[in-house]
Amino acid sequence: MSYLVNGKEHGAEPRPGQCLRTFLRDLGCFGVKKGCDAGDCGACTVHLDGRPVHSCLVPAFRAEGLEVTTVEGLGSPDHLHPVQQAFLDAQGFQCGFCTAGLIMTTAALDQGQRRDLPAALKGNLCRCTGYRAIADAIEGVKHIERVEPGQACGRNLPAPAGPFVVTGRARYTMDVASVGDLAGLTHMKILRSPHPSARILSIDTRAALALPGVVAVLTHEDAPDRYFSTARHEMYTDDPDDTLVLDRTLRHIGQRVAAVVAESEAVAEAGCRLIAVEYQLLPAVYDPEQAMAPGAPVVHDKPLSSRIADPQANIVAELHGHIGDVEAGFAEADAIHEGTYRIQRVQHAHLETHGAIGWLDGDGRLNMRTSTQVPFLTRDALCTLYDLPKDKVRVFAERVGGGFGGKQEMITEDIVALAVFKSGRPVKLEYTRTEQFSASTSRHPMTISVKVGATREGRLTAIAMRLLSNTGAYGNHGPGVMYHGSGECIALYRCPNKKVDSFAVYTNEMPSGAFRGYGLSQSNFAVESALDELARQIGMDPIAFRRLNVVVPGDAMTSADEGPHDVEYGSYGLDQCLDRVEAALADGGPSDLSDDWLVGRGVAAGMIDTIPPRGHRAESRVTLLSDGSYELKTGTAEFGNGTTTVHCQIVASLLGTTLQHVRIKQSDTDHISHDTGAFGSTGTVVAGSATREAAEDLAGAILDFAASLAGVRRSDCALGEGIVVAKGRPIALSQLAASAREAGVKLSGQGRSGGTPRSVAFNVQAFEVAIHRRYGEIRILRSIHAADAGTVMNPMQCRGQVEGGVAQAIGAALYEDLMIDGEGRISNPTFRGYHIPAFADIPRTEVYFADTYDRIGPLGAKSMSESPYNPVAAALGNAIRDAIGVRLYATPFKADRLYKLVAKNAQDAGRPAVRAYEPAE
Repeated sequence: MSYLVNGKEHGAEPRPGQCLRTFLRDLGCFGVKKGCDAGDCGACTVHLDGRPVHSCLVPAFRAEGLEVTTVEGLGSPDHLHPVQQAFLDAQGFQCGFCTAGLIMTTAALDQGQRRDLPAALKGNLCRCTGYRAIADAIEGVKHIERVEPGQACGRNLPAPAGPFVVTGRARYTMDVASVGDLAGLTHMKILRSPHPSARILSIDTRAALALPGVVAVLTHEDAPDRYFSTARHEMYTDDPDDTLVLDRTLRHIGQRVAAVVAESEAVAEAGCRLIAVEYQLLPAVYDPEQAMAPGAPVVHDKPLSSRIADPQANIVAELHGHIGDVEAGFAEADAIHEGTYRIQRVQHAHLETHGAIGWLDGDGRLNMRTSTQVPFLTRDALCTLYDLPKDKVRVFAERVGGGFGGKQEMITEDIVALAVFKSGRPVKLEYTRTEQFSASTSRHPMTISVKVGATREGRLTAIAMRLLSNTGAYGNHGPGVMYHGSGECIALYRCPNKKVDSFAVYTNEMPSGAFRGYGLSQSNFAVESALDELARQIGMDPIAFRRLNVVVPGDAMTSADEGPHDVEYGSYGLDQCLDRVEAALADGGPSDLSDDWLVGRGVAAGMIDTIPPRGHRAESRVTLLSDGSYELKTGTAEFGNGTTTVHCQIVASLLGTTLQHVRIKQSDTDHISHDTGAFGSTGTVVAGSATREAAEDLAGAILDFAASLAGVRRSDCALGEGIVVAKGRPIALSQLAASAREAGVKLSGQGRSGGTPRSVAFNVQAFEVAIHRRYGEIRILRSIHAADAGTVMNPMQCRGQVEGGVAQAIGAALYEDLMIDGEGRISNPTFRGYHIPAFADIPRTEVYFADTYDRIGPLGAKSMSESPYNPVAAALGNAIRDAIGVRLYATPFKADRLYKLVAKNAQDAGRPAVRAYEPAE
């Protein structure tokens, strides 16, 4: 058989049943991505005789005799295809994992299809961008600016990896050939528990081991008897030690039972089917309220030394606190609202699934190439788990295909390391989309009861909240999410009386974990919905109500604890955010809709601490290279958060150069000694602070050496593009580097940041919606977002973060729902059954930035990766309430729920809808 791929003949023959996607990747076409293996996401799109197809659905043999074009063959790095250039000019990507597929689809569109992008792009999903940047690329909009040397910060500068992303040359975790250290690469598959609660009585692996091609079979007898947490934090004590690599006790459907390592994935899967396991079924509990009740099945019977608050009550962590006297506060109130809000389980749905490749190098050192947000913390965990010194483990991440908190975990690396040690061979583990949905982590489902009271003038008198978080079978991130969810949503408001009671509870469902917003999206929905209802009761405009009650500089930021903390007002832009959203709403109005549509508006606010508590450390190093360019080494990972671009902008600004002269190496434990990781929106504010310090340190070293070389004072020297000017005399940086090398001087700068003190960022979201009276259909007429990000380092990129966060949150508010049946099983573990927003689902969000300068962040910047997500569900719920006159107390706001509520409200003629944006009588 012969195949023509990107203009070259290949004599390779596909394996029986092999799809075109894996065949092309075997040929080295790594721009063809795996996102679903079901034709749902479009990441694997290629052209067959010019026609776009999802290559995961095409049997490889059907491509014989056809011309196959992948993104690598669409254009060359020196001669980009017009669509590749358009995506580069508009920066129509963030993590970039979906970009090759989108480019291939777009390149095949005719003019008629380009006029109907919602239909034309229905087969391509993007989790990061919110689709506006993609539309701009297709429509020929250019966002990239040209700037003078030293003027990089605050400008729309391109991502350094952009040319690699649009041509398919950017390398993600699985984009590697089986050569060099990876010669003899084996593949791992996991046998998973079919039961929500069981104990392994016996496990027979003989038939699997006898299967030709099987290299090893791993069970609990092979694994270390050491408990740990998959969650990764700077302080490991933040999380409970309740997890084993392989456990005899199984606590959720999908938990690891055994692992098979084989010469191919097919053989490994067949080996899993041959393992015979005898289970003892145990009682299970799925409801966190029931799990805390006396007599409920105990999920983890462990000592308190495991840092589980109350194992016998299934409580992994709890928080009880108050300020003032809430009962007295409610007695003073003229209006009180009390309600219970329920927030569902949702999946991160990053298009690159979890995966890792591990091997031992010639020195016997464990190498782990993995899709992670936390390479250094993962290295430290592996060292502890397997009793290894740090210099015997290297963990690194290439470009990561999305994270959203889901990769702040050690999900795959622990068992890959075990397989490497047991087999002596390189081992690859890549999750399927079904495994991603059922065997990784999700957002914590929560039930939150809120009671709020205010005077008739609108002053808050009391806030009480009870938060119940379902952490699932394991406590990874359970305590932290509970604490965070109990914090800023209430600390945002001035109120003399506050009380919080919160619980994170074990159940026999899949584990919950870190998710964008880290608990605040759930509690924000409850608190902001309750405050909106309270404002309605007293007839007060919701924006005016918030403006009256939000904290201002000088106010204590407290939820239920007046104890000391390191959070400060590095800057304050919430007033500007409220003003800009209010002005934007005043400028617009309903579109031309028939009387069948009910129109409403809603708003919600949010505050977030810009760095996690209890330490977040980063180090950076900037070095002058022999050619006069700069090399930046930093630990933070790039997964669509844009930190690579911002770090290069910081270096370029402080060293008087351009991005083209800054080379970055990142997310590799070999480069620097430590970086806590890219989570909690710290890539800019913590790691960026370390990079700023390193660049300033190097600038000083260069000026000192140039002054000594020229025999002038340092104050007589100035850095420029490629030169140092010493009292009017230009010295080329390449010459300076050579002179320093001859003198034995290394021109390098070091920077460190400890993540304290911490600042706060603010966000305000507003929606205008229309609800169909008869069908419950919801249309978002306008989406408006104002953000206080301090100095916006890259407006184009930061706007994309806001749009992406809003888009993801719209999906969670309207239809995303990771459903678990009555026996603990995920019932919709594919994109086909789990609806993430497509192009047609997302409105363009109007984004406004407050004009502030943060004294804590680098060059005035604050974080803005996760916070835009938080106020979206509440703002949308408040808009729906305004339209139909009925409050929705649970997400998602699906059309069938809206239909029933609208119909019920229409029958109740004696209770007209209360409109928040109409003057009170």
